[in-house]
Amino acid sequence: MDGSGGKGTEAKPEKMELPVLTQPGLGVTTTTVTTITQTGGGWSTGLLDVCGDTNTFLMGALVPCCLDLSLAHQYGECMCLPLLPGSTFAMRVGIRERFKIRGSVCEDWATVYCCYPLALCQMIREMKKRLKTQIYTVSTALESS
Repeated sequence: MDGSGGKGTEAKPEKMELPVLTQPGLGVTTTTVTTITQTGGGWSTGLLDVCGDTNTFLMGALVPCCLDLSLAHQYGECMCLPLLPGSTFAMRVGIRERFKIRGSVCEDWATVYCCYPLALCQMIREMKKRLKTQIYTVSTALESS
């Protein structure tokens, strides 16, 4: 017996120190992006307010299909979307819902199917106005390691 209560002595493995693989640096960088979007209220321009954006009006009057492609792109959809039946109507409802614009699905349907070029122009103007008012704040914080 070795005086340890009947058990043999066992050698404890040495604690191995791992090599430093990275050097302490400035720390971890975190980025926060905040988006503020103007929402609520009615459409920012009326259906017949075409004088404020002459380029959009001319595109809507001469080649509304190209304006529809541009709208799909601004809306964040595939540019092939306007080739699908009812897509402009769906985008109008989506724009109204996204920006919390007062109105109804019936009003959207009547506007798109009775005044297609004017509806496109109004939707483009709305996207330009609402997206212009977004503010992006990027802040960087360093945390020590």
